[in-house]
Amino acid sequence: MQNLQPFHTFALPVRAHAIVEIRSAEQLLHAWQNHAGQPRLLLGQGSNVLFLSDFNGAVLLNRIKGIQHHQDTKYHYLHVNGGENWHDLVTFCVEQGYNGLENLALIPGCAGTAPIQNIGAYGVEFDDVCDYVEVLDLKCGQTQRFSREECRFGYRDSIFKHAPYHQDYAIIAIGLKLAKNWQPQLAYGSLAQLDPQTVTAKQIYDEVCRVRRSKLPDPNEFGNAGSFFKNPSVGQTQYQQLIAAYPNMPAFPQADGTVKLAAGWLIDQCGLKGYQIGGAAVHQQQALVLINRDHAQAQDILALARYVRQQVLQRFSVALQPEVRFFNADGEIDSEQAIR
Repeated sequence: MQNLQPFHTFALPVRAHAIVEIRSAEQLLHAWQNHAGQPRLLLGQGSNVLFLSDFNGAVLLNRIKGIQHHQDTKYHYLHVNGGENWHDLVTFCVEQGYNGLENLALIPGCAGTAPIQNIGAYGVEFDDVCDYVEVLDLKCGQTQRFSREECRFGYRDSIFKHAPYHQDYAIIAIGLKLAKNWQPQLAYGSLAQLDPQTVTAKQIYDEVCRVRRSKLPDPNEFGNAGSFFKNPSVGQTQYQQLIAAYPNMPAFPQADGTVKLAAGWLIDQCGLKGYQIGGAAVHQQQALVLINRDHAQAQDILALARYVRQQVLQRFSVALQPEVRFFNADGEIDSEQAIR
């Protein structure tokens, strides 16, 4: 067994039978087939996973690097290999003047995992900048390119989270399409204070980085996976009941008529900032983040997530769903079911 602790941001003391760094699609295919008959997991930077136990198989670390750029009169196009660090990619684009990713600064992970969750922040999602996603069929070695529409992006969701693409398929590259006629997205948080007529992408990037660093814990200090829960959506009837009881509740109307609520606010209203079970705790500055405060075990994180869900459900009749993906010894499990 090999130590998996350095390869996931919760930094829990778990192990895997084998850990292999992958530098090319060809090496990935060979390693995947070489470990047939046992659980296999392609891992980026391990920033959105919770290992509930040792992993009884092979963990393949996506380190396939490289960025290519071309342009026409209207767009910048980037082909980005899956092992590229996401924040480094955002920084590169801001420096080069390829605007559109700045709201997504400091989201942990790598380019190849961004489409799976349809990562998003401050009013921008991966869906908004995606041109295509390149996928390797690990059963036969063929490469397939999915258009943005074919990816079926939803809130923290995509085709890559569901059968058959959630296993035996690997995202090896993404294509980004960034408009030269850039329109800043300033609807969320302190970004609304910026002047849309004069603001630059670098100013948005700097503000997003400032806010995230002030609220979110450094995984090198306290292990965490960023936002642990998704922001829930409720119907109009329930929303009206909630807003009558909590007039200051943050809420964001959606195109389908539902209203998205801020999970962090709901947790905070339950008085759970700093609440601790074993070595796991709710972060003091951002209630949406669960942290490895003091040599936590996986069961501490699980018990804390379950308790948070129960408290929010009891007070608001809103059931939180994990954004983090859960893995046991044999592979991914239903995270929502695990904390009920």
